[in-house]
Amino acid sequence: MKQLLILGSSTVTPPTNPSSTPHHHHHSPKPKPKTPSLHAPSKPIPAVHSRSPPLLSTIPFRQNHNSSSLLDYHANLASKLAEDGRLQDFVMIAESVIASGVEPSSFVAALSVGPVAKGISKNLQQGNVDCVVRFLKKTEELGVSTLKFLDGVAIDLLKKECIRIVNCGDVEQVVYIMETLAGFCFSFKELVDPSYIIKICVDKLNPKMAVRYAAIFPGEGRILFCNIISEFGRKGHLDSALVAYDEAKHKLSVPNMYLHRTIIDVCGLCGDYMKSRYIYEDLINRKVIPNVYVFNSLMNVNAHDLGYTFSVFKNMQNLGVTADVASYNILLKACCIAGRVDLAKDIYREVKQLESAEVLKLDVFTYCMIVKIFADAKMWQMALKIKEDMLSSGVTPNMHIWSSLISACANAGLVEQAIQLFEEMLLSGCKPNSQCCNILLHACVQACQYDRAFRLFQCWKGSEAQEVFHGDHSGNADEIEHAQKHCPNMTTIVPNSHHLNFIKKFPFTPTPATYHMLMKACGSDYHRAKALMDEMKTVGISPNHISWSILIDICGVSGNVSGAVQILKNMRLAGVEPDVVAYTTAIKVCVETKNLKLAFSLFAEMKRCQINPNLVTYNTLLRARTRYGSLREVQQCLAIYQDMRKAGYKSNDYYLKQLIEEWCEGVIQDNNQIQGGFASCKRTDLGRPRSLLLEKVAAHLQNNISENLAIDLQGLTKVEARIVVLAVLRMIKENYTLGYSVKEDMWITLDVSKVDPASKRDSEVKNAIIELLRNELGLEVLVAVPGHLDDIKTDSKSSLDPGPDLVVRLARNNKMASSTRRPIVVTQRLKVRRKSLHEWLQRRAGAIRR
Repeated sequence: MKQLLILGSSTVTPPTNPSSTPHHHHHSPKPKPKTPSLHAPSKPIPAVHSRSPPLLSTIPFRQNHNSSSLLDYHANLASKLAEDGRLQDFVMIAESVIASGVEPSSFVAALSVGPVAKGISKNLQQGNVDCVVRFLKKTEELGVSTLKFLDGVAIDLLKKECIRIVNCGDVEQVVYIMETLAGFCFSFKELVDPSYIIKICVDKLNPKMAVRYAAIFPGEGRILFCNIISEFGRKGHLDSALVAYDEAKHKLSVPNMYLHRTIIDVCGLCGDYMKSRYIYEDLINRKVIPNVYVFNSLMNVNAHDLGYTFSVFKNMQNLGVTADVASYNILLKACCIAGRVDLAKDIYREVKQLESAEVLKLDVFTYCMIVKIFADAKMWQMALKIKEDMLSSGVTPNMHIWSSLISACANAGLVEQAIQLFEEMLLSGCKPNSQCCNILLHACVQACQYDRAFRLFQCWKGSEAQEVFHGDHSGNADEIEHAQKHCPNMTTIVPNSHHLNFIKKFPFTPTPATYHMLMKACGSDYHRAKALMDEMKTVGISPNHISWSILIDICGVSGNVSGAVQILKNMRLAGVEPDVVAYTTAIKVCVETKNLKLAFSLFAEMKRCQINPNLVTYNTLLRARTRYGSLREVQQCLAIYQDMRKAGYKSNDYYLKQLIEEWCEGVIQDNNQIQGGFASCKRTDLGRPRSLLLEKVAAHLQNNISENLAIDLQGLTKVEARIVVLAVLRMIKENYTLGYSVKEDMWITLDVSKVDPASKRDSEVKNAIIELLRNELGLEVLVAVPGHLDDIKTDSKSSLDPGPDLVVRLARNNKMASSTRRPIVVTQRLKVRRKSLHEWLQRRAGAIRR
């Protein structure tokens, strides 16, 4: 017969056996060990709250009245222990009772559920949530339904404890608790909001834990998987989103298209369109055919790549997936980004045919996209035709379509047409947003209708509307005629704009762009523009960098240079640090007023403030001068040029090169002769990049003290080499006038070339430089051969060409000649002695004094 292990208690008295002889207070000195007694033990059993080890005994259960009383006794004992918080002892009794053959349901029926629930609550109040979870898990394994032990108080305490653990950052413990409760068919969703747990996992970048938690919810798990991926995408953590995607795939038995679509959208959100392609290729490799929504997401993410988008569309058709209207809308979007109006027309024609066949029904987004394409291409006639198609199909234009239509006419300079469309939009009940109003204001400003722009602005703020449309029409007759010619449907509407005297009221909230356009409409009226800026502050809009830059530009229009510079200071006082646009605008004002010293001073200040110039800044300074007068001016511009190149900007070097050429040619007095020869040389340089020349000039002019006169002409043409040599001579001449004398000879490295001893080849660069130095400037030129300084020729004839004999002799002496006739590497150099340079400088100084 099965035996029962009993945990005794001094507070519970077991029932007596009626068949046994009652005992008094005396016991046999030698009790029989084989017969257990149901009477109270000779020693008191430890109380429930005692920490001493429990007393264990074995009790046989018999199928009689005594067994029922014994079960009640053990159930009552277990309930008392649980109430006192000793849940583990409760589990021990339950194990013993059930192991003896008692049905779990009978044991549960004999229990007092209230005390057990109180014991669970007591442990939860003490923070022993792990103990409670183990208790629930063990009792469930014994076949005892644990849901009966959790009353409202216990559930509330469990909820608070879970929230406390989550706030402490131990998400893993909460997930373990939820997984345990999930096995009891417990509705644990009410304990903690699932989105809150997912948010914490996302913040901690723990995608695996987030997916593990979502997998607990059998019905909502798929949606939660997608929410997890989306949350990581919003945070910009694509890698974590991909990990969550892989984990979710393993949790699902079948492919979930919504999951694939979500991760593709996240790839687009994070800017990694290549990952979206890998996901699509993985689906195809696994023989999984995506649905139309996955295809649409893939095309939308890759809409910037027109070719790939169309290839995906064709693959979708080949796989038998029917395209919906969103598919065609994305194709139109791709055409809009690529500027392919022709393809957009073909797609629109195709979808119109599908609509006629009742296969598709075009939505407002389709019309919005095609209208925008035509508007961006300034095809306002086609845009208006699409509007007529919309109305005939029963589709009401929304605010975005009206804005695109107004923009199309505004870009074409049709202000009257744009205003008429604006009025139609209001009459149709569509309320424009601030961007739509700004488009109309911009059209008026671009058409130089500044007064109308201000009247529209005042009208939208609440003044009388009829003032807006009276006046300003006499100068627009050609515009109206042009609109009537290309849009016959508007002939009865546009002229009536003269008589429109009512505009339906609509809420209008000016934006910074609104005030910026009005400030530009002020022209040179600084005070009016400043008043608009002050008005911005009164409506709660803080002037930004653009506002201040426009104000600086207005000062420039009026020639107020000091005012423009003062605005830069006022920006800082207002708490707005000048940016590159503000500085560039101020520099432009200085250049236009010929105040170049202040312009370069602002540029230096800009660099000190660690504000990186942009391309406009560099070009403004490089084009500030029409000619160079001194070495310092050339060095200043070349320094800006080099800084521009280091910043990664590509410039048009032609203008700067022309100025430097003019400055270099100033070394020679006989301009007529030189300019004629120079003009004939310039034609040989057409199409050649000039950056190398400017870099060479800048490198040789960096040091204005002529102590190291070494000129490197390697890689230059004869015209470029001439400019570099003249630039160095100009530097020497200007330094000489400042008191710096020439201290060394001038060496000119022409080129490193391979010369065949048996052939004769003249160097164009060498001859051009020798011609310049000897004939045009009167300098003594020596031709130097490496290793043979004694071979330097001083006569003009031999100085022009070392001759084949010298090269052959050089090859023989260096033992370089061989039967294979290998070419000889020769560094060609020219030398101008210090004495010759000094005499030339004295001649130039004497000519200047005369």
